[in-house]
Amino acid sequence: MSLTDEERSAIVAYRVEKARTAIAEIKRAMPLEVWGMIANRMYYAIYYAAAALLINDAHIASSHKGVLSQINLHYVPKGLLSKEDGHLFGRIFAFRQGSDYDDFIDASKEDIEKYLPQVESLVEKIISLIK
Repeated sequence: MSLTDEERSAIVAYRVEKARTAIAEIKRAMPLEVWGMIANRMYYAIYYAAAALLINDAHIASSHKGVLSQINLHYVPKGLLSKEDGHLFGRIFAFRQGSDYDDFIDASKEDIEKYLPQVESLVEKIISLIK
């Protein structure tokens, strides 16, 4: 897909806003203790930021796994994101998958409290890479 600079910029801005909205939704949902929904929003916050970065830099990914793979291919080896950042994205992807689709696997308050600060930090780190 070939995008004009204007189209690319608009999509990137939209995805960044969606990432930040997902973080805001988490904050509003915490008192409700809807841990599975919060796990979902944590993943999507990273996903939207990562997708924005890839689009910004003209990298193509056609699936969620593709976004994860492209981040690990283009940004981790260059040191723009750390190996730990790449691993966190993968862990949160698996965490969300399990919470959304697997029977008897539920996110817990402890899970959310463990990962949320790391997720917020990664989202802002990814967004900071967008020029």
